[in-house]
Amino acid sequence: MNDDCLKLTTYFGLRDRSDDGLVADLLFNVYSRVKLETSVLLLGAEGFGLKRRLRSDLHADLCGNLPLVSVAIDTPQQIESAVEAVMKIEHRGLITLEPARMLTGRLDALVLSGTTKLSVFVRHHEEAFGKPAFMAICDLLYRRGLPGATVLRGVDGTVRGERKRPKTCSLNREVPVMVTAIGRGDRIGAILPELAGLLRRPLLTLERVGICKRDGELLAHPSCLPFEATNRGEGWQKLVVYASEVGKAKSPPVHAPLIRRLRKKGATGATSLRGTWGFHNDHVPHGSRPFQLQRVPMVTTLVDSPEGIGRAFGVVDELTADRGLVTNESVVVLR
Repeated sequence: MNDDCLKLTTYFGLRDRSDDGLVADLLFNVYSRVKLETSVLLLGAEGFGLKRRLRSDLHADLCGNLPLVSVAIDTPQQIESAVEAVMKIEHRGLITLEPARMLTGRLDALVLSGTTKLSVFVRHHEEAFGKPAFMAICDLLYRRGLPGATVLRGVDGTVRGERKRPKTCSLNREVPVMVTAIGRGDRIGAILPELAGLLRRPLLTLERVGICKRDGELLAHPSCLPFEATNRGEGWQKLVVYASEVGKAKSPPVHAPLIRRLRKKGATGATSLRGTWGFHNDHVPHGSRPFQLQRVPMVTTLVDSPEGIGRAFGVVDELTADRGLVTNESVVVLR
């Protein structure tokens, strides 16, 4: 199937709750009840929201309420059903909608133009040709010349309407994993059949993005992209910085100073997610291993008004002077 879809994203905190319980549980109860095609809950490493409270796993006194990001994908009709219930949950988190194309089943090559974001959703235990599926996907993207990919492992989620919540004393092998890559549309469109061939039940999304910076080179300032998927909410922008947690001696990690400086700058909110596997340019796919310092991928997202993004871009530009990838997307903010 090749169909239009919507991506519903909610930014909130690990301990955020309403009178009915934890916000995370309430959200995924909705996604399960509505039987969304897929959803994943991602635990952030660092971030802040409207109340300006810094949340970080770098310091014990700041890790009590780490940021959470939930991503849900389905047809516009199904997402609208979920939105109706999600908006009734009392919390101060940010809720956005974005348009995408959802691909499932057998896939043919597509003719895509411009820059495209590819997301592939698999389960953590899923295998392809004797190795974890997320590793096989990264290997294929690396061999086909994509500039990079990041694996984000969920801590909760749904798969085709069924809740895959974590279990005590379990490896949580059923919990969804999201593999994200940015590249030229023609190159991503050409490898879709190979990607589908790796998976028993492929589920992919394609989104249009703009490139602001690549490896320190300024390509374009943030600008709004067309958005016609819904008339609801207010048009804002999403700036995403892809970098590594471990930098060179003269180039320390980007995400921690970026979060702190954006907070001082008055940004609406920002969240950093730590990847578990991935690659960038000519570095072969790699990830975190016990007792080893690895270049783990980090993804930092800032959602703000166009004016707010304009003010924040100076900070982003300075901290990505010699590395990283910065992309820009249009979103609709529901709350």
